[in-house]
Amino acid sequence: MQTCFINSPLGITKLVGDKNGVSIISILEEGEVSTTISNELKEAVTQLQDYFEGNRTNFTFKLNPKGTDFQQRVWQELLNITFGKTMSYLELSKKLGDVKAIRAVASANGKNPLWIVIPCHRVIGKDGSLTGYAGGLWRKKWLLEHENPTSQQSLF
Repeated sequence: MQTCFINSPLGITKLVGDKNGVSIISILEEGEVSTTISNELKEAVTQLQDYFEGNRTNFTFKLNPKGTDFQQRVWQELLNITFGKTMSYLELSKKLGDVKAIRAVASANGKNPLWIVIPCHRVIGKDGSLTGYAGGLWRKKWLLEHENPTSQQSLF
């Protein structure tokens, strides 16, 4: 497995992966930025930088997250949430076929190992509130605003 650290507007981003794909993307409060990036991680780094610069709305590099079958199902459904849109935990549970699984869905969402790329930040409370985010609610808010900026109305 290869590891690198890049700078992002939200902190140091850690990427871990190999020829089978990227397994982990996480955020750190502090750390050293890598001076070299392995071939296995170059495309992921480029695409994340494009995302933060506002030039990318989806990711195409190979993913290889580790998790249970249920977690994999939840993460796969998260990939279907359109850029700039949100979905409630209840809606996500319905899409997975079991409204009563809302707590399990929320738990799987919280264990997402691929920050931003599997867009767990797009899942909100049914009342529209920003609930739970492993990276901190301020980061969730930043990501949602980054993906759906409010444009100033023209006064004239």
